[in-house]
Amino acid sequence: MFNKVVAKKVIDEALKTGADFAEVFYENTYSGNITMLSNRIDSISTSETYGVGIRILKGVEEIYGYTNEVNEDSLLKLAKDLAGAFSYEPLNIKYELKEEIASGVLDIKEPSKDAPMDKKIALIKGIYDDVKNYSDKIIQAVVSLQEKTQEVIIANSCGRYVKDLRNPQRLAITAIARSGAKNQSNSETVGGNFGLDGYKNKDLKQIAKNVAKAATIMVDADEMVGGVYPVIIHNGFGGVLFHEACGHPLEASSVAPGLSVFSGKKGEKIASSIVTAVDDGSVYNEWGSLNVDDEGTKTKKNILIKDGILNAYMTDFRNIRRMDNETLSGNSRRESYKYSPTSRMTNTYIANGKSTFEEIIKNTKYGLFAKSLGGGSVNPTTGEFNFAVNEGYMVVDGKIDKPVRGATLIGNGANALLNIDMVANNQTFGHGMCGASSGSICANVGEPTIRIQNMTVGGAGGNK
Repeated sequence: MFNKVVAKKVIDEALKTGADFAEVFYENTYSGNITMLSNRIDSISTSETYGVGIRILKGVEEIYGYTNEVNEDSLLKLAKDLAGAFSYEPLNIKYELKEEIASGVLDIKEPSKDAPMDKKIALIKGIYDDVKNYSDKIIQAVVSLQEKTQEVIIANSCGRYVKDLRNPQRLAITAIARSGAKNQSNSETVGGNFGLDGYKNKDLKQIAKNVAKAATIMVDADEMVGGVYPVIIHNGFGGVLFHEACGHPLEASSVAPGLSVFSGKKGEKIASSIVTAVDDGSVYNEWGSLNVDDEGTKTKKNILIKDGILNAYMTDFRNIRRMDNETLSGNSRRESYKYSPTSRMTNTYIANGKSTFEEIIKNTKYGLFAKSLGGGSVNPTTGEFNFAVNEGYMVVDGKIDKPVRGATLIGNGANALLNIDMVANNQTFGHGMCGASSGSICANVGEPTIRIQNMTVGGAGGNK
Protein backbone atom coordinates (compact mmCIF):
# COMPACT_ATOMS: atom_id res chain seq x y z
CA MET A 1 0.00 0.00 0.00
CA PHE A 2 1.32 3.43 -0.95
CA ASN A 3 1.33 5.96 1.89
CA LYS A 4 3.42 8.74 3.40
CA VAL A 5 5.80 6.37 5.20
CA VAL A 6 6.55 4.45 2.00
CA ALA A 7 6.94 7.69 0.02
CA LYS A 8 9.53 8.98 2.52
CA LYS A 9 11.55 5.77 2.29
CA VAL A 10 11.51 5.83 -1.51
CA ILE A 11 12.60 9.48 -1.68
CA ASP A 12 15.41 8.86 0.80
CA GLU A 13 16.63 5.91 -1.28
CA ALA A 14 16.56 8.05 -4.42
CA LEU A 15 18.75 10.71 -2.77
CA LYS A 16 21.53 8.37 -1.60
CA THR A 17 23.83 8.94 -4.60
CA GLY A 18 23.94 12.73 -4.46
CA ALA A 19 20.75 13.85 -6.24
CA ASP A 20 19.35 17.19 -5.08
CA PHE A 21 15.67 16.38 -5.73
CA ALA A 22 13.47 13.31 -5.76
CA GLU A 23 9.78 12.93 -6.49
CA VAL A 24 7.20 10.15 -6.37
CA PHE A 25 3.97 10.29 -8.38
CA TYR A 26 1.26 7.72 -7.54
CA GLU A 27 -1.98 7.35 -9.44
CA ASN A 28 -5.06 5.13 -9.60
CA THR A 29 -7.18 5.94 -12.65
CA TYR A 30 -10.53 4.73 -13.97
CA SER A 31 -11.15 5.43 -17.67
CA GLY A 32 -14.37 4.93 -19.62
CA ASN A 33 -15.71 5.46 -23.12
CA ILE A 34 -19.28 5.04 -24.40
CA THR A 35 -20.14 5.55 -28.09
CA MET A 36 -23.51 5.71 -29.79
CA LEU A 37 -24.08 5.51 -33.55
CA SER A 38 -26.73 4.10 -35.89
CA ASN A 39 -29.26 4.62 -33.09
CA ARG A 40 -27.61 2.17 -30.72
CA ILE A 41 -24.81 1.98 -28.19
CA ASP A 42 -21.94 0.77 -30.34
CA SER A 43 -19.30 0.28 -27.67
CA ILE A 44 -18.66 0.56 -23.95
CA SER A 45 -15.18 0.21 -22.56
CA THR A 46 -13.70 0.72 -19.11
CA SER A 47 -10.23 0.25 -17.69
CA GLU A 48 -8.30 0.88 -14.51
CA THR A 49 -4.61 1.69 -14.35
CA TYR A 50 -2.38 2.32 -11.39
CA GLY A 51 1.30 2.78 -10.82
CA VAL A 52 4.11 4.96 -9.55
CA GLY A 53 6.66 7.13 -11.34
CA ILE A 54 9.94 8.14 -9.67
CA ARG A 55 11.95 11.15 -10.81
CA ILE A 56 15.43 12.09 -9.61
CA LEU A 57 17.25 15.33 -10.44
CA LYS A 58 20.82 16.58 -10.07
CA GLY A 59 20.73 20.11 -11.40
CA VAL A 60 19.02 19.67 -14.76
CA GLU A 61 20.16 16.07 -15.15
CA GLU A 62 17.13 13.79 -14.83
CA ILE A 63 16.48 10.08 -14.51
CA TYR A 64 12.92 8.72 -14.57
CA GLY A 65 11.35 5.32 -14.18
CA TYR A 66 7.96 3.82 -13.40
CA THR A 67 6.30 0.62 -12.27
CA ASN A 68 2.83 -0.77 -11.62
CA GLU A 69 4.16 -2.92 -8.79
CA VAL A 70 3.01 -0.62 -6.03
CA ASN A 71 4.59 -2.21 -2.99
CA GLU A 72 7.38 -0.99 -0.78
CA ASP A 73 10.04 -3.48 -1.88
CA SER A 74 9.47 -2.88 -5.61
CA LEU A 75 9.47 0.89 -5.20
CA LEU A 76 12.66 0.87 -3.14
CA LYS A 77 14.36 -1.33 -5.75
CA LEU A 78 13.30 1.00 -8.56
CA ALA A 79 14.52 4.05 -6.61
CA LYS A 80 17.88 2.36 -5.97
CA ASP A 81 18.27 1.35 -9.62
CA LEU A 82 17.48 4.86 -10.82
CA ALA A 83 19.78 6.48 -8.26
CA GLY A 84 22.59 4.35 -9.69
CA ALA A 85 22.70 6.77 -12.61
CA PHE A 86 24.39 9.27 -10.27
CA SER A 87 27.65 8.84 -8.35
CA TYR A 88 27.98 11.94 -6.21
CA GLU A 89 28.37 12.45 -2.48
CA PRO A 90 25.02 12.40 -0.64
CA LEU A 91 23.74 15.87 0.19
CA ASN A 92 21.93 14.72 3.35
CA ILE A 93 18.82 16.70 2.46
CA LYS A 94 16.50 17.16 5.44
CA TYR A 95 12.75 17.41 4.92
CA GLU A 96 9.44 16.27 6.36
CA LEU A 97 6.43 15.34 4.24
CA LYS A 98 3.48 17.61 5.00
CA GLU A 99 0.18 16.03 3.99
CA GLU A 100 -2.33 18.14 2.06
CA ILE A 101 -5.64 17.48 0.31
CA ALA A 102 -5.71 19.61 -2.83
CA SER A 103 -8.86 21.70 -3.29
CA GLY A 104 -10.22 25.05 -4.37
CA VAL A 105 -10.58 24.64 -8.15
CA LEU A 106 -12.40 21.36 -8.78
CA ASP A 107 -15.71 20.44 -7.16
CA ILE A 108 -16.43 16.82 -8.04
CA LYS A 109 -19.57 15.60 -6.30
CA GLU A 110 -19.96 12.33 -8.24
CA PRO A 111 -16.80 10.90 -9.84
CA SER A 112 -17.31 9.15 -13.18
CA LYS A 113 -16.35 5.77 -11.73
CA ASP A 114 -19.35 6.02 -9.37
CA ALA A 115 -21.95 7.48 -11.77
CA PRO A 116 -24.71 5.04 -12.93
CA MET A 117 -24.34 3.69 -16.46
CA ASP A 118 -28.00 4.33 -17.32
CA LYS A 119 -27.54 8.00 -16.46
CA LYS A 120 -24.61 8.26 -18.86
CA ILE A 121 -26.45 6.46 -21.67
CA ALA A 122 -29.52 8.69 -21.28
CA LEU A 123 -27.28 11.77 -21.63
CA ILE A 124 -25.73 10.43 -24.85
CA LYS A 125 -29.07 9.31 -26.31
CA GLY A 126 -30.63 12.75 -25.93
CA ILE A 127 -27.78 14.43 -27.81
CA TYR A 128 -27.77 11.75 -30.51
CA ASP A 129 -31.48 12.29 -31.20
CA ASP A 130 -31.03 16.07 -31.41
CA VAL A 131 -28.30 15.69 -34.05
CA LYS A 132 -29.87 12.91 -36.09
CA ASN A 133 -33.31 14.50 -36.23
CA TYR A 134 -32.10 17.96 -37.23
CA SER A 135 -32.39 17.43 -41.00
CA ASP A 136 -32.97 14.74 -43.62
CA LYS A 137 -29.46 15.56 -44.86
CA ILE A 138 -27.95 14.11 -41.66
CA ILE A 139 -27.13 10.52 -42.57
CA GLN A 140 -25.12 9.68 -39.46
CA ALA A 141 -24.60 10.95 -35.93
CA VAL A 142 -21.92 9.82 -33.52
CA VAL A 143 -21.87 10.76 -29.84
CA SER A 144 -19.30 9.52 -27.35
CA LEU A 145 -18.64 10.16 -23.67
CA GLN A 146 -14.97 10.02 -22.69
CA GLU A 147 -14.36 10.08 -18.95
CA LYS A 148 -11.67 9.59 -16.37
CA THR A 149 -11.43 9.55 -12.58
CA GLN A 150 -7.83 10.04 -11.49
CA GLU A 151 -6.64 9.84 -7.88
CA VAL A 152 -3.06 11.00 -7.41
CA ILE A 153 -0.51 11.47 -4.66
CA ILE A 154 2.55 13.64 -5.28
CA ALA A 155 5.46 13.51 -2.82
CA ASN A 156 8.90 15.08 -3.11
CA SER A 157 12.05 16.03 -1.22
CA CYS A 158 10.83 19.62 -0.82
CA GLY A 159 8.38 18.23 1.76
CA ARG A 160 5.32 18.08 -0.45
CA TYR A 161 2.77 15.26 0.00
CA VAL A 162 -0.39 16.22 -1.88
CA LYS A 163 -3.49 14.12 -2.61
CA ASP A 164 -5.75 15.16 -5.45
CA LEU A 165 -8.86 13.95 -7.27
CA ARG A 166 -9.45 14.83 -10.94
CA ASN A 167 -12.43 13.93 -13.14
CA PRO A 168 -11.97 15.21 -16.71
CA GLN A 169 -14.74 14.18 -19.08
CA ARG A 170 -16.13 15.40 -22.38
CA LEU A 171 -18.77 14.63 -24.95
CA ALA A 172 -17.66 14.37 -28.58
CA ILE A 173 -20.46 15.08 -31.07
CA THR A 174 -20.22 14.44 -34.83
CA ALA A 175 -22.75 14.95 -37.61
CA ILE A 176 -22.35 13.69 -41.19
CA ALA A 177 -24.46 15.29 -43.90
CA ARG A 178 -24.99 14.16 -47.49
CA SER A 179 -26.11 16.13 -50.54
CA GLY A 180 -26.00 14.24 -53.81
CA ALA A 181 -22.60 12.57 -53.99
CA LYS A 182 -21.03 14.91 -51.42
CA ASN A 183 -20.55 14.17 -47.73
CA GLN A 184 -19.55 16.66 -45.03
CA SER A 185 -18.81 16.05 -41.36
CA ASN A 186 -18.72 18.48 -38.47
CA SER A 187 -17.74 17.91 -34.85
CA GLU A 188 -17.78 19.62 -31.48
CA THR A 189 -16.72 18.66 -27.97
CA VAL A 190 -18.02 19.87 -24.63
CA GLY A 191 -16.84 18.95 -21.17
CA GLY A 192 -14.94 19.90 -18.06
CA ASN A 193 -13.15 18.61 -14.99
CA PHE A 194 -16.37 17.85 -13.13
CA GLY A 195 -18.93 15.15 -12.33
CA LEU A 196 -21.71 14.15 -14.69
CA ASP A 197 -24.01 16.82 -13.27
CA GLY A 198 -21.65 19.47 -14.67
CA TYR A 199 -23.38 19.07 -18.05
CA LYS A 200 -26.49 20.71 -16.57
CA ASN A 201 -24.64 24.01 -17.00
CA LYS A 202 -24.11 23.38 -20.74
CA ASP A 203 -26.72 23.98 -23.43
CA LEU A 204 -26.31 20.53 -24.98
CA LYS A 205 -29.40 20.83 -27.18
CA GLN A 206 -28.09 24.01 -28.81
CA ILE A 207 -24.60 22.55 -29.22
CA ALA A 208 -26.05 19.47 -30.95
CA LYS A 209 -28.12 21.70 -33.23
CA ASN A 210 -25.07 23.81 -34.14
CA VAL A 211 -23.05 20.72 -35.07
CA ALA A 212 -25.78 19.37 -37.34
CA LYS A 213 -26.54 22.77 -38.85
CA ALA A 214 -22.92 23.38 -39.84
CA ALA A 215 -22.67 19.99 -41.56
CA THR A 216 -25.82 20.61 -43.59
CA ILE A 217 -24.65 24.07 -44.67
CA MET A 218 -21.06 23.12 -45.54
CA VAL A 219 -22.00 20.07 -47.62
CA ASP A 220 -23.27 22.37 -50.39
CA ALA A 221 -20.64 25.12 -49.95
CA ASP A 222 -18.34 26.26 -52.77
CA GLU A 223 -14.62 25.57 -52.56
CA MET A 224 -12.54 28.36 -51.00
CA VAL A 225 -10.58 30.53 -53.43
CA GLY A 226 -7.01 30.83 -52.18
CA GLY A 227 -5.47 34.23 -51.56
CA VAL A 228 -4.50 36.79 -48.93
CA TYR A 229 -7.43 38.11 -46.90
CA PRO A 230 -8.40 39.61 -43.58
CA VAL A 231 -9.41 36.53 -41.58
CA ILE A 232 -11.94 36.61 -38.74
CA ILE A 233 -11.41 33.66 -36.40
CA HIS A 234 -14.37 32.89 -34.17
CA ASN A 235 -14.33 32.37 -30.42
CA GLY A 236 -13.87 29.08 -28.54
CA PHE A 237 -11.92 26.46 -30.45
CA GLY A 238 -10.57 29.17 -32.75
CA GLY A 239 -8.05 29.59 -29.93
CA VAL A 240 -6.33 26.40 -31.15
CA LEU A 241 -4.30 28.62 -33.50
CA PHE A 242 -2.89 30.58 -30.54
CA HIS A 243 -2.41 27.35 -28.56
CA GLU A 244 -0.36 25.65 -31.26
CA ALA A 245 1.48 28.53 -32.88
CA CYS A 246 2.14 30.69 -29.80
CA GLY A 247 1.28 28.71 -26.65
CA HIS A 248 3.78 25.90 -27.12
CA PRO A 249 6.67 28.32 -27.73
CA LEU A 250 5.82 29.97 -24.38
CA GLU A 251 6.33 26.72 -22.44
CA ALA A 252 9.60 26.52 -20.51
CA SER A 253 10.35 23.16 -22.11
CA SER A 254 10.94 25.11 -25.35
CA VAL A 255 12.07 28.42 -23.86
CA ALA A 256 14.74 27.12 -21.44
CA PRO A 257 16.89 25.32 -24.05
CA GLY A 258 16.49 28.24 -26.48
CA LEU A 259 14.28 26.35 -28.93
CA SER A 260 11.46 28.90 -28.92
CA VAL A 261 11.02 31.99 -31.07
CA PHE A 262 10.16 33.74 -27.78
CA SER A 263 13.27 32.69 -25.80
CA GLY A 264 14.86 35.70 -24.08
CA LYS A 265 12.12 38.08 -25.19
CA LYS A 266 10.35 38.77 -21.89
CA GLY A 267 9.45 42.46 -21.73
CA GLU A 268 9.47 42.80 -25.51
CA LYS A 269 6.52 43.52 -27.77
CA ILE A 270 5.51 40.27 -29.49
CA ALA A 271 1.85 40.95 -30.27
CA SER A 272 -0.56 43.68 -31.20
CA SER A 273 -1.12 46.10 -28.31
CA ILE A 274 -4.78 45.01 -28.13
CA VAL A 275 -3.77 41.41 -27.32
CA THR A 276 -3.61 40.00 -23.78
CA ALA A 277 -3.12 36.25 -23.49
CA VAL A 278 -3.59 34.10 -20.40
CA ASP A 279 -3.01 30.57 -19.16
CA ASP A 280 -5.18 29.84 -16.13
CA GLY A 281 -5.34 26.39 -14.57
CA SER A 282 -7.54 27.65 -11.73
CA VAL A 283 -10.78 28.26 -13.67
CA TYR A 284 -13.58 26.51 -11.76
CA ASN A 285 -14.25 22.96 -13.05
CA GLU A 286 -12.89 23.68 -16.54
CA TRP A 287 -11.52 20.99 -18.87
CA GLY A 288 -7.89 22.09 -18.47
CA SER A 289 -8.13 23.00 -14.77
CA LEU A 290 -6.45 21.35 -11.79
CA ASN A 291 -6.26 22.00 -8.07
CA VAL A 292 -2.52 21.39 -8.30
CA ASP A 293 -0.29 20.54 -11.24
CA ASP A 294 1.54 17.21 -11.48
CA GLU A 295 4.39 18.46 -9.29
CA GLY A 296 1.91 19.49 -6.58
CA THR A 297 2.11 23.25 -7.27
CA LYS A 298 -1.17 25.14 -6.98
CA THR A 299 -2.53 26.31 -10.30
CA LYS A 300 -3.07 30.00 -10.92
CA LYS A 301 -3.80 32.66 -13.52
CA ASN A 302 -0.66 33.50 -15.51
CA ILE A 303 -0.76 36.52 -17.82
CA LEU A 304 1.55 35.46 -20.63
CA ILE A 305 1.13 38.53 -22.85
CA LYS A 306 -0.14 41.85 -21.53
CA ASP A 307 -1.11 44.55 -24.02
CA GLY A 308 1.18 42.96 -26.58
CA ILE A 309 4.20 42.65 -24.26
CA LEU A 310 5.62 39.23 -23.34
CA ASN A 311 5.02 39.04 -19.60
CA ALA A 312 5.57 35.43 -18.46
CA TYR A 313 6.33 31.86 -19.45
CA MET A 314 4.70 28.62 -18.34
CA THR A 315 7.20 26.80 -16.13
CA ASP A 316 8.06 23.58 -14.30
CA PHE A 317 10.55 22.65 -11.56
CA ARG A 318 13.31 21.27 -13.79
CA ASN A 319 13.26 23.95 -16.46
CA ILE A 320 13.32 26.95 -14.11
CA ARG A 321 16.76 25.66 -13.11
CA ARG A 322 17.92 26.66 -16.60
CA MET A 323 16.22 30.07 -16.52
CA ASP A 324 16.92 33.34 -14.69
CA ASN A 325 14.44 34.78 -12.21
CA GLU A 326 11.62 32.34 -12.99
CA THR A 327 9.17 30.86 -10.48
CA LEU A 328 6.76 27.93 -10.68
CA SER A 329 3.56 28.79 -12.55
CA GLY A 330 1.52 25.62 -11.86
CA ASN A 331 1.97 24.29 -15.41
CA SER A 332 3.90 21.04 -14.89
CA ARG A 333 1.78 18.23 -16.33
CA ARG A 334 1.88 14.60 -17.47
CA GLU A 335 -0.52 12.09 -18.96
CA SER A 336 0.11 9.44 -16.31
CA TYR A 337 2.69 7.91 -13.99
CA LYS A 338 4.49 6.62 -17.10
CA TYR A 339 5.64 10.14 -18.01
CA SER A 340 7.99 12.63 -16.43
CA PRO A 341 6.25 16.01 -16.07
CA THR A 342 7.16 19.18 -17.91
CA SER A 343 5.66 22.60 -18.62
CA ARG A 344 2.33 22.34 -20.46
CA MET A 345 -0.73 24.51 -21.01
CA THR A 346 -3.97 24.30 -19.00
CA ASN A 347 -6.72 26.74 -20.08
CA THR A 348 -4.94 29.03 -22.53
CA TYR A 349 -6.75 31.90 -24.19
CA ILE A 350 -6.71 35.38 -25.63
CA ALA A 351 -8.59 37.67 -23.25
CA ASN A 352 -11.64 39.76 -24.16
CA GLY A 353 -11.13 42.97 -26.10
CA LYS A 354 -13.26 46.06 -26.57
CA SER A 355 -14.99 45.31 -29.88
CA THR A 356 -18.14 43.27 -30.44
CA PHE A 357 -18.55 40.37 -32.86
CA GLU A 358 -20.99 42.48 -34.89
CA GLU A 359 -18.50 45.36 -35.15
CA ILE A 360 -15.77 43.07 -36.48
CA ILE A 361 -18.06 41.71 -39.20
CA LYS A 362 -19.40 45.18 -40.06
CA ASN A 363 -15.88 46.60 -40.41
CA THR A 364 -14.67 43.91 -42.81
CA LYS A 365 -15.04 44.82 -46.49
CA TYR A 366 -14.04 41.43 -47.88
CA GLY A 367 -12.53 38.51 -46.01
CA LEU A 368 -12.97 35.05 -44.53
CA PHE A 369 -14.95 34.25 -41.38
CA ALA A 370 -13.46 31.05 -39.95
CA LYS A 371 -16.29 30.04 -37.65
CA SER A 372 -14.79 26.68 -36.73
CA LEU A 373 -11.21 25.41 -37.00
CA GLY A 374 -10.12 21.78 -37.30
CA GLY A 375 -6.77 20.05 -37.26
CA GLY A 376 -3.45 21.53 -38.24
CA SER A 377 0.28 21.47 -37.70
CA VAL A 378 2.90 23.85 -36.36
CA ASN A 379 6.68 24.04 -36.13
CA PRO A 380 7.32 25.13 -32.50
CA THR A 381 10.79 26.45 -33.37
CA THR A 382 9.69 28.76 -36.18
CA GLY A 383 6.00 29.17 -35.32
CA GLU A 384 4.93 28.34 -38.88
CA PHE A 385 1.46 26.76 -39.00
CA ASN A 386 -1.43 25.61 -41.14
CA PHE A 387 -4.97 24.93 -39.93
CA ALA A 388 -8.04 23.59 -41.67
CA VAL A 389 -11.26 25.58 -41.48
CA ASN A 390 -14.19 23.26 -40.75
CA GLU A 391 -16.85 25.91 -41.18
CA GLY A 392 -16.13 29.08 -43.13
CA TYR A 393 -18.00 31.96 -44.74
CA MET A 394 -16.99 34.87 -46.91
CA VAL A 395 -17.68 38.33 -45.50
CA VAL A 396 -18.74 40.85 -48.16
CA ASP A 397 -19.38 44.55 -47.44
CA GLY A 398 -19.68 43.98 -43.70
CA LYS A 399 -22.07 41.04 -43.88
CA ILE A 400 -21.64 37.27 -43.60
CA ASP A 401 -22.19 35.92 -47.10
CA LYS A 402 -21.87 32.51 -48.74
CA PRO A 403 -20.33 29.43 -47.03
CA VAL A 404 -16.99 28.10 -48.32
CA ARG A 405 -15.32 24.76 -47.74
CA GLY A 406 -11.74 23.53 -47.93
CA ALA A 407 -10.07 26.69 -46.56
CA THR A 408 -6.66 26.40 -44.90
CA LEU A 409 -5.05 29.12 -42.78
CA ILE A 410 -1.31 29.42 -43.42
CA GLY A 411 1.09 31.64 -41.52
CA ASN A 412 3.51 32.27 -38.70
CA GLY A 413 2.48 32.54 -35.07
CA ALA A 414 4.64 35.55 -34.25
CA ASN A 415 3.40 37.45 -37.32
CA ALA A 416 -0.21 36.50 -36.64
CA LEU A 417 -0.01 37.94 -33.12
CA LEU A 418 1.30 41.25 -34.43
CA ASN A 419 -1.38 41.44 -37.13
CA ILE A 420 -4.44 41.08 -34.88
CA ASP A 421 -6.30 44.37 -35.36
CA MET A 422 -9.67 43.67 -33.69
CA VAL A 423 -10.58 41.63 -30.59
CA ALA A 424 -14.19 41.04 -29.54
CA ASN A 425 -15.67 40.61 -26.06
CA ASN A 426 -17.17 37.10 -26.44
CA GLN A 427 -14.40 34.79 -25.15
CA THR A 428 -15.31 31.11 -24.76
CA PHE A 429 -13.40 27.81 -24.52
CA GLY A 430 -12.96 24.78 -26.76
CA HIS A 431 -11.95 21.41 -25.33
CA GLY A 432 -9.01 19.55 -26.83
CA MET A 433 -6.29 17.02 -26.15
CA CYS A 434 -2.69 18.17 -26.39
CA GLY A 435 0.16 15.77 -27.11
CA ALA A 436 3.82 16.44 -26.30
CA SER A 437 6.79 14.89 -24.51
CA SER A 438 4.86 14.24 -21.29
CA GLY A 439 1.96 12.54 -23.07
CA SER A 440 -1.58 13.53 -23.98
CA ILE A 441 -3.32 15.92 -21.59
CA CYS A 442 -6.63 17.80 -21.33
CA ALA A 443 -6.15 21.37 -22.53
CA ASN A 444 -8.66 24.14 -23.12
CA VAL A 445 -8.10 26.59 -25.94
CA GLY A 446 -10.03 29.81 -26.15
CA GLU A 447 -10.45 33.33 -27.38
CA PRO A 448 -13.04 35.91 -28.30
CA THR A 449 -13.60 36.52 -32.00
CA ILE A 450 -10.46 38.12 -33.47
CA ARG A 451 -9.47 39.57 -36.84
CA ILE A 452 -6.04 39.05 -38.38
CA GLN A 453 -4.98 41.31 -41.26
CA ASN A 454 -3.54 39.96 -44.51
CA MET A 455 -3.48 36.22 -43.82
CA THR A 456 -2.69 33.60 -46.45
CA VAL A 457 -5.62 31.27 -47.07
CA GLY A 458 -5.29 28.12 -49.14
CA GLY A 459 -8.18 26.74 -51.17
CA ALA A 460 -8.98 24.74 -54.29
CA GLY A 461 -11.67 27.06 -55.70
CA GLY A 462 -11.54 28.84 -59.04
CA ASN A 463 -11.16 32.53 -59.73
CA LYS A 464 -13.45 34.98 -57.97
